[in-house]
Amino acid sequence: MTGNNTALLSQPQETRQSAQTAHLLSVAPMMDRTDRHFRYFMRQITRRTLLYTEMITTAAIMHGDREVLLGFSPEEKPLALQVGGDDPTELAESARIAKDMGYDEINLNVGCPSSRVQNGNFGACLMAQPDRVARGVEAMQKATNLPVTVKHRIGIDDRDRYEDMAHFVRTVSATGCQRFIVHARKAWLSGLNPKENRTVPPLRYEDIYRLKREFPHLIIDINGGIVTLDQVRTHLQQVDAVTIGRAAYDNPYLFATCDRDIYGEPVAPPTRHQVVNAMLPYIDEWMAKGITLHKISRHMLQLFTGQPGSRAWKRHISENAHLPGAGSDVIRAALAKVPL
Repeated sequence: MTGNNTALLSQPQETRQSAQTAHLLSVAPMMDRTDRHFRYFMRQITRRTLLYTEMITTAAIMHGDREVLLGFSPEEKPLALQVGGDDPTELAESARIAKDMGYDEINLNVGCPSSRVQNGNFGACLMAQPDRVARGVEAMQKATNLPVTVKHRIGIDDRDRYEDMAHFVRTVSATGCQRFIVHARKAWLSGLNPKENRTVPPLRYEDIYRLKREFPHLIIDINGGIVTLDQVRTHLQQVDAVTIGRAAYDNPYLFATCDRDIYGEPVAPPTRHQVVNAMLPYIDEWMAKGITLHKISRHMLQLFTGQPGSRAWKRHISENAHLPGAGSDVIRAALAKVPL
């Protein structure tokens, strides 16, 4: 479908969904970022963007507190669970649990380069084991009718030729896996920490464009270094979908117009003040359950990035959200410091 996304944007919603490209834009899974409170907050900004959980290991999914680790509000959907693991039996059980809990997709992490992940033999190191990834994906597909997708790098260490990535995708897609979310940087499994792996290796978008050209039957989703909707539109001329990571956290209001401008829906973007006001009942609900305001408010700090009053907004929340008894009144007071 290379080059056809401009037409897709103007087609009815049902047509886009039937073409399996309904998720034109996603917020990437991010550790310590994309928890349920951040996802609910993002839903006040965009209704159509696909959201992901943080990566959760198969062991945690099977043996941990599922409500704490996997619970979500219905408003967060469409929602994908990202799982970390390499054992087909555990991956299959995780897929069944995801289906039972109401997730819309299960995604296998083959991109995280951290040493902790490597020690568990999952994440980016699995790019060197495409047959093992294929067995895990096949097991998940047999266990559930949820879409099973894979998020991976363009390469790792010295296995970073285009041909290496193409072999990985060819092997895994032979199981029937249709969607690949590709981070446009290779990962160094030693020598660089996870933060450096997001910035130091150069971006190689052309490799992902080539992947789409050579695997036209697959849904190819590009990730890495994308910070504006203009860039999203440019990439959609070459691939099927775009995933945005840190920029979604550092400037969440970036997504305010995407339902209209990317998905073609006749909706007015919410104002930042409307987003905050929509969060107040949610905050009250969770305060009544005993969580601290900081667990929610930390995700809202960057809402006014680049706007007058942003510094006062962040300062008031940062200085007060951790205090005993802090609740939505702190957010209201912070909002009063931001011009309409």
